[in-house]
Amino acid sequence: MAGHAQPVSAFPGISAALLVVALILGTLGAVALRAEAGTGLGASDWAALRFTLAQASLSALLSVGLAVPVARALARRRFPGRALLIALLGAPFILPVIVAILGLLAVFGRAGWLSSFFGLLGLEPVQIYGLHGVVLAHVFFNLPLATRLILQGWQEIPAERFRLAAQLKAGPLAMWRLLEGPMLRRVAPGALAVVFAICLSSFAVALTLGGGPRATTIELAIYQAFRFDFDLGRAALLSGVQLLLTGAAALAALRVSAGEGFGAGLDRAVRRWDGQGAAARCLDAAWIALSAGFLLLPLAAIVLSGLPGLADLNSTVWRAAGNSILVAAISTVILLGLALPMAAATAAGRNSLTELSGILGLAASPLVIGTGLFILIYPVADPFALALPVTALVNAVMALPFAMRILVPRAREVLGRYGRLSLSLDMQGWAFVRRVYLPRMRAQTGFAAGLAAALSMGDLGVVALFADPDFATLPLQIYRLMGAYRMEAAAGAALLLLVLSMGAFWILDRGGRWHAEA
Repeated sequence: MAGHAQPVSAFPGISAALLVVALILGTLGAVALRAEAGTGLGASDWAALRFTLAQASLSALLSVGLAVPVARALARRRFPGRALLIALLGAPFILPVIVAILGLLAVFGRAGWLSSFFGLLGLEPVQIYGLHGVVLAHVFFNLPLATRLILQGWQEIPAERFRLAAQLKAGPLAMWRLLEGPMLRRVAPGALAVVFAICLSSFAVALTLGGGPRATTIELAIYQAFRFDFDLGRAALLSGVQLLLTGAAALAALRVSAGEGFGAGLDRAVRRWDGQGAAARCLDAAWIALSAGFLLLPLAAIVLSGLPGLADLNSTVWRAAGNSILVAAISTVILLGLALPMAAATAAGRNSLTELSGILGLAASPLVIGTGLFILIYPVADPFALALPVTALVNAVMALPFAMRILVPRAREVLGRYGRLSLSLDMQGWAFVRRVYLPRMRAQTGFAAGLAAALSMGDLGVVALFADPDFATLPLQIYRLMGAYRMEAAAGAALLLLVLSMGAFWILDRGGRWHAEA
């Protein structure tokens, strides 16, 4: 539909994209201008850079390396609950980081389930703090993402290829050489680059599981330089390094993910004849069971450890929960106000600027944007008094690229199906948006809104920069309870946050699909 007249104007979408670009580049420019020439990186900064690259590389290699056999097992096995298990693989993406960390501590911590089992055997307890703890948490978050990406690659192989391989009696080595190996060479590097980029900007994981200065990421160093030292020049320089690394990783992800696939098939259901031996079945079952246990045990630990603490939550925790709900609501409204017109502009063919703003959202760090906003706000107002709206705004921008991936395909379908008919009926502008565009985007809008609300509800990033002792969201309050060694209260608050995040996602997603066009 590019180049043709459209019933919806691209001006609101382009204006929204310009606002996003101005926010990201403006804050980055403000940070860069505050950097003092010739200061350079200190020894601790170089150590943070080395640790960041090391933990991101290890996390990406382990996540993708373990995802390959798990995705292979899911691709060639059919069993009761398979669809539910695959759906659960998306849960860690919207799971609040601080909640997941408490779950991991309950299972793998010094007083966790695994350490208790080792104690029965006379072994030393598990030491989770440090590099191995950070990598463990990142694998927990990114193993499901890598599995979904690689499983999608397996599912894109046409059924006719597997049928032909079965007719030719292709063995495991032939299947690997002809089908699985070429697919993994095309899909795995992209998954590796995506996970690497995500782990580069780690903040909450390093803040809680780093265990000291030797396990500091660049993102955490930015926070420390700003919050404790008030060294804006050093924070600006680290922000520039963070942007270059994350941008390079995002660009690599875009480049390596491109490539020729296996072509189109006849859309038949995929049936697998390979891997039917007892050894292959047992191996696949073991991979599925281990991955399911690794993902579900921390969630079960949160529920079991959090239930006793729910009754003892004080007013501070409930007030923080109210702040989190308010931040999530404002963030969701801002996101929809940006994403819906930008998706329409992209679908109408004016997609270069809107897609660029989405890429900038992936490359920019929320702490970098938060630092820039602090620099811009500080001369005219008290930044700590604006913690709530600033946090909501940054959370909306961080969720924007994901919302665009959800909304744009449906927006293209709506304009392609109804665009010319609406023009012939002289239904344009707001009339088309109200009568055609928004009603047929309800399901996708609800999904995007639920995702944004869940991500914003569990964010522990910008609010850590702007919050004063009298203000906290629920993730920040949980972190403060952990710092005070009030682990039972922290577990109860974490269970509350888990319920709020998942509940917000479920309500908005289901509300969008209610009476929506299938």
